[in-house]
Amino acid sequence: GAQGSQLAEGWNHGSRSVSTDLVLERCDLELEANGRDHHTADLCREKLVVRRGQPFWLTLHFEGRNYEAGVDSLTFCAVTGPAPSEDAGTKARFGLSDAVEEGAWVATVVDQQDSALSLQLRTPASSPIGLYRLSLEASTGYQGSSFVLGHFTLLFNAWCPADAVYLDSDEERREYILTQQGFIYQGSAKFIKGIPWNFGQFEDGILDICLMLLDVNPKFLRNAGRDCSRRSSPVYVGRVVSAMVNCNDDQGVLLGRWDNNYRDGISPMFWIGSVDILRRWKNDSCQRVKYGQCWVFAAVACTVLRCLGVPTRVVTNYNSAHDQNSNLLIEYFRNENGIPESKAIWSLGFRLRVVELWKILEVPPSPQPRLVLPFSSSQPGTYCCGPVPVRAIKVGDLSTKYDAPFVFAEVNADVVDWIRQDDGSMHKSINHSLVVGQKISTKSVGRDEREDITHTYKYPEGSAEEREAFTRANHQNKLADKEETGVAMRIRAGQGMNRGSDFDVFAHITNNTAEDHAGCLLLCARTVSYNGILGPKCGTKDLLNFSLEPFSEKSIPLRILYEKYCDYLTESNLIKVRGLFVEPAANSYLLAERDIYLENPEIKIRILGEPKQNRKLVAEVSLWNPLTVPLSGCTFTVEGAGLTKEQKTVEIPHPVEAGEEVKVRVDLLPLNAGRHKLVVNFESDRLKAVKGFRNVIVNTS
Repeated sequence: GAQGSQLAEGWNHGSRSVSTDLVLERCDLELEANGRDHHTADLCREKLVVRRGQPFWLTLHFEGRNYEAGVDSLTFCAVTGPAPSEDAGTKARFGLSDAVEEGAWVATVVDQQDSALSLQLRTPASSPIGLYRLSLEASTGYQGSSFVLGHFTLLFNAWCPADAVYLDSDEERREYILTQQGFIYQGSAKFIKGIPWNFGQFEDGILDICLMLLDVNPKFLRNAGRDCSRRSSPVYVGRVVSAMVNCNDDQGVLLGRWDNNYRDGISPMFWIGSVDILRRWKNDSCQRVKYGQCWVFAAVACTVLRCLGVPTRVVTNYNSAHDQNSNLLIEYFRNENGIPESKAIWSLGFRLRVVELWKILEVPPSPQPRLVLPFSSSQPGTYCCGPVPVRAIKVGDLSTKYDAPFVFAEVNADVVDWIRQDDGSMHKSINHSLVVGQKISTKSVGRDEREDITHTYKYPEGSAEEREAFTRANHQNKLADKEETGVAMRIRAGQGMNRGSDFDVFAHITNNTAEDHAGCLLLCARTVSYNGILGPKCGTKDLLNFSLEPFSEKSIPLRILYEKYCDYLTESNLIKVRGLFVEPAANSYLLAERDIYLENPEIKIRILGEPKQNRKLVAEVSLWNPLTVPLSGCTFTVEGAGLTKEQKTVEIPHPVEAGEEVKVRVDLLPLNAGRHKLVVNFESDRLKAVKGFRNVIVNTS
């Protein structure tokens, strides 16, 4: 609390009068001043939360008389964890000092008036983070008493140059630690869609939940003293959080599921923020929350790490390869129509989500050192991956901790397609449409825009630096010359690719040779989940006598009908379109694929009234039904840091007819001055996981 305990234990080994004892009346932990100085004001309403390596204030109020230097002795004791130890760095005893000693706990007198003593306490920048108890031993001669001053939570400090997580950019500190809303990128590499997310790391109770998450991790349960000591390292804390956001081998937060069967839980696409997930986990006694997928794992980890003071951002990699045998090669085996007939040696997912942690200690050093923490299992039965320096991935240094070969493969693996004929023979096809590690995306600093950070993970394609990285990583497939035939094919998207509509896609084929090319062209479209599981066909076209004249090009349309995909489209809104051009005379196979993202209808959010400080507002939320059938079971879910105390759900009691607009109103909390973001999710029987957001700028007057 704001004031420490007044309970004291006394001892008396001398003849001095008890009336001369130094007796503490109360301790003021100066929540307002410390919250402002340590950028923890949202966390310091009822308890003290400070950042390591930076001084914080407290005021001791004594009864009868004040502290007298040379007469009284004050010794402080700070402890964390169930088995505090000075050797482990989880216990510190220190007295008053005029000098600031780097790497040590220090208390300094700042001011002394009447019976009040104002102090500054400084913690080492390498202290373990967590909940501390602070006590005082006050002695005069042979007499003394001990007092519990209170409790405080210590966080990592990106504002402190001596802290391993230090960031020198104030804009980046504001974005990667203090900002409570952001975007996670979905869709496909050719159609990237930003989904709003409420991280909410400073919402009520979230810090306590993050500390609870650390205290139920298996390493703490095995050896609590060692675990608490190792919480001085952001790398160690990152690995613990990576393991604890899933529940596969511990009491983790989320259960993953990828089969589109979420009836006994909540679809991963439903979530619009981390706060509801973390509160559910805590309120259900650390029971797993159903369900999550990689972006949900990454977003929850981002919330926890930002809350604990580690600068963190969520990153999306499009076309990610998952290593199973460490040969940096994905092999697809397909039938004569180009349909995958068995599992690839690797699996290829559309998107990998990671969180990046800023850290000062990296070899080799770079101007913006970062560690990447992927949300995939690098080894069978292991549910913790990374972190590994981003720089190591770029230069192909696979000897670096942790899981560098796995992460390097996620963004650099090569793809080979084999076509199996009726006689069982295998023929290698040419497929330049699928490149692993594309459009690596994250939210821009200070803006609601996407930033492409592919260049931080990979050198430009074909550059000498890229070839050097592949050589260092022994990536022989990438070093080999690519086979070229002079005939190329790509899948192009048409106009109006909205959910509920019919639309065209095109196979665009170019002949850059002086020869005729003839064979059969097979086009097929199928619904697909975000991790590559194919659904039924929703469009096909077979041209058995297709020819290309020398130096010519053709564009062949494929019509995709809503009635064909409506019952099978997953919540990721993706359709995979594949073209296969087979030339029997040349024994040549040309393959092209593309993932088409269908746009959801727009959620419109209107703020009624002028946003002013401490004024209640109302949000009007609406959506138009774009389908040809009614929507039933419609609900709007709304949340936003500083805008709603808890997630709010508004159910629509009647069906929403085709072409009809549905509209609801939601009451908001009285707002603080600044920038807020309202995040909305819409669900129904036929239209799911439709997201929207609205920025709310609150003026002071």
